[in-house]
Amino acid sequence: MAVALLLLATAGAGYLYLRHLDNTLRKGRLDLGDNKIGKPAPNAAGQSPLNILLIGSDSRQGEENVRLGGARKDAGRKPLADVQMLVHVAADRRSMSVVSIPRDTRVTIPECTDPEDGTVYREQAMAPINQALQHGGPGCAVATWKELTGVYIDHFMMVDFAGVVRMADAIGGVPVCVDKNIYSHDSQGHGSGLKLRAGTTRVQGEQALQWLRTRYGFEDGSDIGRARAQHMYMNSMVRELKAGTKLTDPDKLRRLAEAAVGALTVDESIGTVSKLYDLANDLKRVPTERITMTTMPFVYGPQAGYVLPKPGDAEQVFSLLRSDIALDGKDRKKKQEPQASPGTPKDALKITVTNGTASAPGGAEPGRAGEITAALSDLGWTEATADTGLTSRPGTAVTYPQTALRGDALAVAKALGVPSRLVKLSDDSEQVQVVIGADWPKGDRYPEDAARDGNKAPESADAINGDDRKACMKVNDSYVW
Repeated sequence: MAVALLLLATAGAGYLYLRHLDNTLRKGRLDLGDNKIGKPAPNAAGQSPLNILLIGSDSRQGEENVRLGGARKDAGRKPLADVQMLVHVAADRRSMSVVSIPRDTRVTIPECTDPEDGTVYREQAMAPINQALQHGGPGCAVATWKELTGVYIDHFMMVDFAGVVRMADAIGGVPVCVDKNIYSHDSQGHGSGLKLRAGTTRVQGEQALQWLRTRYGFEDGSDIGRARAQHMYMNSMVRELKAGTKLTDPDKLRRLAEAAVGALTVDESIGTVSKLYDLANDLKRVPTERITMTTMPFVYGPQAGYVLPKPGDAEQVFSLLRSDIALDGKDRKKKQEPQASPGTPKDALKITVTNGTASAPGGAEPGRAGEITAALSDLGWTEATADTGLTSRPGTAVTYPQTALRGDALAVAKALGVPSRLVKLSDDSEQVQVVIGADWPKGDRYPEDAARDGNKAPESADAINGDDRKACMKVNDSYVW
């Protein structure tokens, strides 16, 4: 996980000679999908944002994982993603925004081909997001997140139960806080087994894993409370590492670096210790007070047991990530791209309109491309044509292939009520393209509430600041001892 990168950076460059660790590091394909989201263009200083998908798997592969995770009957099944977080590091490295998605969130998992055995997993609608890992590995989880968020993903990092324990032991524990005595266990055998007294406790080893897995006992007993506990743990661990506590012993530093590397599966582009070390130092530049941990805004589904992205609020979070705007609302005003005038007569401008509502929370909206094409024709853009396919795009965008067409793209966007921040240069466009996202399911004008230019995460994202040392998990009274 990202914490493992910080472990490497803290351990110091002296351990880069341990080249044998490169053979310990497990690697996999970054993206098994066919979504052609382009890498964001660098800013004026030549800097690019960085997006890393963190995955905590519930793998029971190996005796240690079976012992730690329980459920020996699951030893042979493919792992699920217990934890999924997207880390967005701003292009200027002045902030970091982390978004968790509850594991029971229903999404569209795109078609993925397992790189190991060639098995093709067909696209699956309304599937639990944690199952994407079973469709070919972490590369399918990356493809699923790209479909859901529209965010380009640079890397993934995955850790299993045993890896969490080894890293927690290496650092010497992480302080966590509960507001009451907690014992995560009930008469039906539910619970992680976590048992703590009220106040702050330094957890490590198996107890750290129990904290990260606890659902029964925190808040309402759902995955939402567990995500908040994970955010508190990560913030606390980052503070420990940045403070340099318990990291003066050379032997401890060596064990720490080895634990970090041995715990990870990463994508091939960061598949060496030296590359991980460079990435770690990049992340280490972010000030603790500019780290923001959030949970994707959600609504409960029609049936019990799952959630869906919350219309409006979830897209606001994803849009901020795509626009490289920090979720804490403390960014200095970013320089906007220059406005431009149309250079092509309306009746000569070729426009493609694409229906991207396949993963809309209320279901796909057939015919949207035709509706918007008709609206554009009425406005004078008679060369607009509808793409007959149906794709999955969470956010609306108006794209253009070359700078000379920016003015035309802006004029199209303005006529439809689409804000200029959603007008983007794209290598995947051959002409001006209007992509109707899941955030625009009805009408021929972009919704006014979605057009709001929010500059921070909505309240429903339950944000926690990385420097908050007073945060305590609320314990459910049914699990107080």
